[in-house]
Amino acid sequence: MYKIAVLPGDGIGAEIVPEAVKVLKLVGKKYGVSFQFQEGLVGGAAIDAVGVPLPDETLELCINSDAILLGAVGGPKWDNLPVHLRPEAASLLRLRKELDLYANLRFVKLYPSLVDSSPLKREIVEGTEILVIREATGGLYFGEKKRERKNGQEIAVDTLVYTTGEIERIGRLAFEMARKRPVKKVTSVDKHNVLESSRLWRDVMTRLGEEYPDVELEHMYVDNCAMQLIRDPRQFSVIVTENMFGDILTDEASMLTGSIGMLSSASIGGKVAMYEPAHGSAPDIAGKNIANPLATILSAAQMLRYSFNMEEAAQDVERAVVSVLDEGYGTADLKREGFKLVGTREMGDLVTNKVKGEEP
Repeated sequence: MYKIAVLPGDGIGAEIVPEAVKVLKLVGKKYGVSFQFQEGLVGGAAIDAVGVPLPDETLELCINSDAILLGAVGGPKWDNLPVHLRPEAASLLRLRKELDLYANLRFVKLYPSLVDSSPLKREIVEGTEILVIREATGGLYFGEKKRERKNGQEIAVDTLVYTTGEIERIGRLAFEMARKRPVKKVTSVDKHNVLESSRLWRDVMTRLGEEYPDVELEHMYVDNCAMQLIRDPRQFSVIVTENMFGDILTDEASMLTGSIGMLSSASIGGKVAMYEPAHGSAPDIAGKNIANPLATILSAAQMLRYSFNMEEAAQDVERAVVSVLDEGYGTADLKREGFKLVGTREMGDLVTNKVKGEEP
């Protein structure tokens, strides 16, 4: 029996997470595995209910679970709260830090049936499949922050700190994962020409590269990488980078997949891994049954793969998603030729039926 902490969070989180749970429940029955789901409060929903974005009970639930399924946190309603109460920093980032989830894996894959959903030309994006490995517990997001007044002006300071050990462990993961891919190549992204932290990053990555002669290593400035993702995304296999760069680049890369609603992710490193869609809480469409649940369902497939070693089941879910897309179904963000509009719940049902082996 596996215990899964379920944290719907805010906005569309409450709509997309149940669809992934629905798929996982079916997988459990199909493969003879018992999943126990326990829900917890997180983000703005937790603030509204108990006054803090990450209650002790939720953290304890996560620590004592075998995996975590997260929806999304944050929204305009809580944007003006003090930093220690902001949903993003005080719940999501704290969870990553407390659980030592130092590696955020984001899977950038363009399915053939969604080529025309991407805003980029077919000849540029077709066949794109990139793994972006983002360091997730260091850098600017976790460095010292302060404001002070000096000479009549207010000064804000964010500190960017990385240690050799932090870079080595994320870098080694990138090389090991590149070894398992058809193209054994790692692109290490930094700002070596400006930032001292990036100079350390490049030094460490270069040394690590000598231990992996079977994997090609290239270094690329982050601004050039942002351009290259649009110019020629198929040149990349594994991208590894620091926290803020990875945050920005993966949102850009989501457009290669047709929609950010297709970008799944896994945060790993500690004893308990966390799985979540890479998109936000989208409060403007919450409660309308139009959000795309596929990134969350695909994140659940990664849970099966990485936390439970259920590779066959993971592929089963992924094939079900591909089959539904190939038949033309899609939520509003996935419009293309032959498009059949469905809502959040309907999309979850379609994938579930495919896993069952039923036709729509």
